[in-house]
Amino acid sequence: MNQRPAQTGDESALETLPTQYTPAQVEGPLYDRWVERGYFTADAKSEKPPYTIVIPPPNVTGSLHLGHAFQHTLMDALVRRKRMQGYEALWLPGMDHAGIATQNKVEQQLAEEGLSRHDIGREAFVERTWQWKQEYGGRILGQMKRLGDGVDWSRERFTMDEGLSAAVLTIFKQLFEDGLIYRAERIINWCPRCLTALSDIEVEHEDRDGELVSIRYGEGDDSIIVATTRAETMLGDTAVAVHPEDGRYAHLIGRRIKLPLTDRTIPVVADEHVDPEFGTGAVKVTPAHDPNDFEIGRRHDLPNLTVMDERGVITVHGPFLGLDRFEARSAVVGALREQGRIVAEKRPYVHAVGHCSRCHTVVEPRLSMQWWVKVAPLAQAAGDAVRDGRVQIHPKELERRYFDWVDNMHDWCISRQLWWGHRIPIWYGPDGEVVCVGPDEQPPTGEGWRQDEDVLDTWFSSGLWPFSTLGWPEQTPDLEKFYPTDVLLTGHDIIFFWVARMMMFGLYAMDGRAPFHTIALTGLVRDEFGKKMSKSNPNAVDPLTWMDAYGADAVRYTLAKGANPGADVPIGEDWVQGSRNFCNKVWNATRFALMNGATVAGPLPAESELGAADRWILSRLNATVAEVDALYDDYQFAKLTDTLFHFAWDEVFDWYVELTKSTLAEGGAAADVTRRVLGEVLDVTLRLLHPITPFVTEALWTTLTGGESVVVAEWPADSGFRDADAEREIELLQQVITEVRRFRAEQGLKPGQKVAARLTLDGTPLVAHEGALRSLARLQPAGEGFHATATLPVAGATVALDLSGAIDVEAERKRLAKDLAAAEKELAQATAKLGNEAFLAKAAPAAIDKIRGRLTKAEDDIQRLTAQLSALPAA
Repeated sequence: MNQRPAQTGDESALETLPTQYTPAQVEGPLYDRWVERGYFTADAKSEKPPYTIVIPPPNVTGSLHLGHAFQHTLMDALVRRKRMQGYEALWLPGMDHAGIATQNKVEQQLAEEGLSRHDIGREAFVERTWQWKQEYGGRILGQMKRLGDGVDWSRERFTMDEGLSAAVLTIFKQLFEDGLIYRAERIINWCPRCLTALSDIEVEHEDRDGELVSIRYGEGDDSIIVATTRAETMLGDTAVAVHPEDGRYAHLIGRRIKLPLTDRTIPVVADEHVDPEFGTGAVKVTPAHDPNDFEIGRRHDLPNLTVMDERGVITVHGPFLGLDRFEARSAVVGALREQGRIVAEKRPYVHAVGHCSRCHTVVEPRLSMQWWVKVAPLAQAAGDAVRDGRVQIHPKELERRYFDWVDNMHDWCISRQLWWGHRIPIWYGPDGEVVCVGPDEQPPTGEGWRQDEDVLDTWFSSGLWPFSTLGWPEQTPDLEKFYPTDVLLTGHDIIFFWVARMMMFGLYAMDGRAPFHTIALTGLVRDEFGKKMSKSNPNAVDPLTWMDAYGADAVRYTLAKGANPGADVPIGEDWVQGSRNFCNKVWNATRFALMNGATVAGPLPAESELGAADRWILSRLNATVAEVDALYDDYQFAKLTDTLFHFAWDEVFDWYVELTKSTLAEGGAAADVTRRVLGEVLDVTLRLLHPITPFVTEALWTTLTGGESVVVAEWPADSGFRDADAEREIELLQQVITEVRRFRAEQGLKPGQKVAARLTLDGTPLVAHEGALRSLARLQPAGEGFHATATLPVAGATVALDLSGAIDVEAERKRLAKDLAAAEKELAQATAKLGNEAFLAKAAPAAIDKIRGRLTKAEDDIQRLTAQLSALPAA
């Protein structure tokens, strides 16, 4: 058992605890005190072992949503526990500049003034964006404090601050000089609203109703039919492709056919990319407006004909010139129909359509000159680090999603046609020179030199986050102490966006050292019905609203309780209410203990002085410590939270406190032992609960122990004490009391109503617990005239009860008989349905399972009601 000395709290400390827990009065002052005392500030010079988590940087435009609250709760719990275990724990906060999202905000602000960014120019726009960031950005940081995030505010970073900007320029130059960054004209995802390129992972694909039209190209024997959902792009077709072994079109390969609505002829080419089994086995080829067509075009040296501008407006062919792409689609189909070229039309035709993840505009594939990262060697390294065990993914079954991405990654388009962000450090000279400029280098000067207009993808800078935030490229004490970080805890939905980027850059820049040892992947927060929460749906919840109503601890506890590794988390307000009730239970039970003299002063009593209940609860306490530690190490937050809930509520508050009330009331040496044991149990329980529910545990623990703060208290250790005999003894007592309580409830007795009972406990360990059994089961001694009307054999003991006068036997018999008849009728109906072959042949499996469930319930009800009837006294 834990024999550590403990501090003695001020005996008047109980007066500082209100009778009711009011989170709003406790949380803010406590958090401010933690920050002022520097509990969250890590020391790079410390000799303690490091433990590091860098926060997934929220967008500067963002505010705290349930997804943030969920992941922040889990990260905070990990860091708080490690800090208590004696680690130099660093949880580093910061924000991402969020290029497209932030630029959109400022452009909207300008639009309200009747201006565009082009009206004020680049320099003024960037200055305006910095002003917006200072005024409106970073709301989420204050909300993180409200949640209780124990982050090191002295190390707060921003992806466009001076140090991180230097890191971006440094790694760009290194990649460029190693031939891993290049400029090329390729098909990219283009947002006609944001007027910028997007990477594949910034495109959200959604099923939409469209139209599939089949068009006849050419004439007579030279005709060929192709199908498309984007008819307007046929204006840019430069070929039709068929499979080289498709005999239907062998006579056409190498010949030219007439392209409708134009004065052009285009060739028929043979390419193995074409699936002869799909559709007509022929596809139109528009190299400037489709990524697959672009590759076909490169293989066959086809021209790239761009037919749309950056806003999706048609730029060629008179009748359609100036039309928006969707207007042109209808116009092109109409013109083809008039010429008899439409062979078939299918509408609605449901197909996946890409949308900009920021503004939700339909994305347009577009041929464009952009900057790219050659990812093959970087992705190979990122995959190898997981395969050889240097980096662990939890849960392991999500490794496959990671490998699916890194093993099949395309080159990454990193240039964005924006003004807010890290400008690409490339200068072009008057004679075609291309110079990459590092952070400490002067750009070339003189007539004709100009810098590239584009900025880098936001994920380029956030991919450096685990080491740039620690001072890289400088070899800082922070970098030496806290890199690599320990855990990346994030949603499985950004494996592609962020996790893979950090792995690639970390391994490249940090001499093969991965940026973290463990990737702990969570699911997404959903509503109580399992539906995705979003701002556009009425099910979206502002966690601040719940914190106002129930406290931060209740929200945190609810989120942790649903956190099974990799699985989505359903959450409803009634669950938060339940967690609030748990916090109140912890508060009230601790106040009760303090009122009854619970103490942590001095060592625990010798084992010989402990009663069975004391030995039982201390044995269960140490087992719980061991279980919680194992679950933390496996990132099983839901299980560890459930373990703590049942230990605290069921075993400590509902059983140990109740079992010891009489001892405390009687006083004497036994009461002193109980007070010390109760203090120990509460001390350890509050420390175990602290990482999940930091505020209520801080208020209670400091009052109970007189300690400085539970934030810097020692994490509980399993002393190894176990007492199997005491555990069996108390479990037997619990079984008897629970069975008596169940029987009383079934007979309709009121909770406080006492019933005469004769107990036969000889030969069981329960002899010493008769007083507690009678007290907790509301059983009074059998007196003269006792008549046993019901006998309950349980756990080797016998409880004979006299219900005479306690209930209206005849009324109870009628009620039970009525319920029994209903159960027998339900059983007959369910049995008949399941015996009906016609029903079984037609019914859905779910309907059949429902009937089987009704049958099982009816059988259980009949058994229960029959037993209750037989237990009633004779008339």
